[in-house]
Amino acid sequence: MSDAAEAVRPPRKAGSLERVRTFLAARGLEQDLVAFDDRSTKTCELAADAVGCSVGQIVKSLVFVADGAPVLALVAGDRRGDTKAIGKLLGAKSVRFADAETVRSATGYAIGGVSPYDLPDTLTVLIDDSLLRFETVYTAAGTPSSMVRMARDVLLGLVHGQVERISSEQG
Repeated sequence: MSDAAEAVRPPRKAGSLERVRTFLAARGLEQDLVAFDDRSTKTCELAADAVGCSVGQIVKSLVFVADGAPVLALVAGDRRGDTKAIGKLLGAKSVRFADAETVRSATGYAIGGVSPYDLPDTLTVLIDDSLLRFETVYTAAGTPSSMVRMARDVLLGLVHGQVERISSEQG
């Protein structure tokens, strides 16, 4: 197991969708969770099509490893996480995308359904300022076929992340 994977270990809980549902229900927000039986939300384009919004409103939950520690970056679907910007912000010498094992160990979610809810308090969360363009955003709900419709300001309050420019435009 990688050092980053061992750095943060959330306790194992209910299945990912149920974990998100429980988190939202405790805050009176469960009505905004949508699970699709026949549609994938695994990519930003598929997710935007499924919920009927612009690609930019889809919140990508990207896990990076900065100097050995996992970091969650929430980035608009029409942007790309910028390792140089993240490194500069964190004062890290090395920033790379996390492997699947590290993503699951750091967040408790698998790639394709990483939700920004119910994360370990020790996990650093960065929020790209490009999300501030939207009043309503859509996050993953723990599976590659579920989403949560969320007012941007509610999301910011729930995830307690640092808002900064950590993206570049898609190429």
